[in-house]
Amino acid sequence: MIGLNRSSAVTWAVGYVLLGLAALAAFAVPLWYAWSVTIFDGRVAILEDDAQRLTDVFHHGGVDGLTSYINARVGMQIPGERTLLLTDESYRHLAGNLDAWPKEITNKPGTMMVDLAGQPTHTMLVQSTLPGGYHLLVGRDLSRFLPLERRFTYGLITAVGFLFLVGVAGAILIRRELLARVTGIRQTVGAIMQGDLRHRLPIRRTNDELDTLSQTINGMLDHIEHLISGISNVSNSIAHALRAPLAELRSRLEELTLTRPAPAETFAEVDAAVADVDRVIRIFNALLRLAEIDTGARRSGFVRVDAAAVAAEVVEFYEPAAEEKGVAFTFASEGVAAVAGDPVLLAQALSNLIDNSLKCVAEHGAISVHVAQRADGAVEIAVADDGPGITAADKPRATERFFRGDTSRGTPGVGLGLAIVDAVAKLHGGALHLIDNHPGLRAQMVLPVGAARTSR
Repeated sequence: MIGLNRSSAVTWAVGYVLLGLAALAAFAVPLWYAWSVTIFDGRVAILEDDAQRLTDVFHHGGVDGLTSYINARVGMQIPGERTLLLTDESYRHLAGNLDAWPKEITNKPGTMMVDLAGQPTHTMLVQSTLPGGYHLLVGRDLSRFLPLERRFTYGLITAVGFLFLVGVAGAILIRRELLARVTGIRQTVGAIMQGDLRHRLPIRRTNDELDTLSQTINGMLDHIEHLISGISNVSNSIAHALRAPLAELRSRLEELTLTRPAPAETFAEVDAAVADVDRVIRIFNALLRLAEIDTGARRSGFVRVDAAAVAAEVVEFYEPAAEEKGVAFTFASEGVAAVAGDPVLLAQALSNLIDNSLKCVAEHGAISVHVAQRADGAVEIAVADDGPGITAADKPRATERFFRGDTSRGTPGVGLGLAIVDAVAKLHGGALHLIDNHPGLRAQMVLPVGAARTSR
């Protein structure tokens, strides 16, 4: 079980909560600042208007008129609602509900605590100087806006709490979902580690990120299972392929040991034993060549190759063998067919195709080799014959290593020829196609020029 402190779901949820809090703060702080500035400026404007009205009263009624007006206003209002104070030039009290001029007050509008009717009150004050040296102080209680500020604060705290609760609930749900998916993956991987390669990661068909990851891993597991199955099949095939020549070799040597024939017969048996050893060596050489091709090591040596010129050289090499068997052997090309590839491997692949045809066709049969550039730019190298061909059931397995169909049982070989051709075609970014020739078989390598050129 994954601990909470190491759970990615919890980490994501905490991250989202912090992100939400940051967004909330980014919204609330400017709003609070705008509110504070607006309210402060509004309060100052109201107090300055009050001070201006009192100044007008002073201009019309003098000190006595203003004193009477202030005392009347103080008697009419709610205690503590408004602060009014009129003093002479020595700051002696003349009228108002404030006993003395506050020492802390400055020329600029500001807030401070004052004592009104025996109650400390948080007040904003604005002062002005009247003609004759008289001083006027006007203020308003700030507590009337406290409920609105409290509501704003409560709303902010509620939003923070809501984000926290949503984050915790989201973390729990996401963690539960992830743990369910991870548990399924762990069970599948555990079964695969126990040797059951048939298991695959569960997919819920939601096409989310985990489904995409599961599909990718399942594709990799399919490939691994195919490779392991191929290794197992190849190992079994190697054992069967080597058993016959090694058994023959042992039988010959044992017979020589027991019978001790004449020198001429002895050397004939030795020659046959050498031929058996050569068969074994050819099998291993073919397997080594396949391994080298499969690793892609030869791709680094790709050069620009004229496939038609390579095919012409291979055809020229096999012409004597075809003539000896009485086979009509023809070659045709449509000019230069340039590809990026390994000329040695291409020659060997074509040699394998021609060699297979020569083994399969009867005397006075026909084999044709054709090289051409297709409309899509790919180069096609085809070998066609009129032999027995390959049955539809055997075609899907014809390129498997050591596979030999019913039609090739009586011909020499171990079943690696087409496997090498297929590997060479894939190395060059192409493919091998086996097509009925009616009668016979048409084996064609298609090499996409662009794909080959982009190979490393």
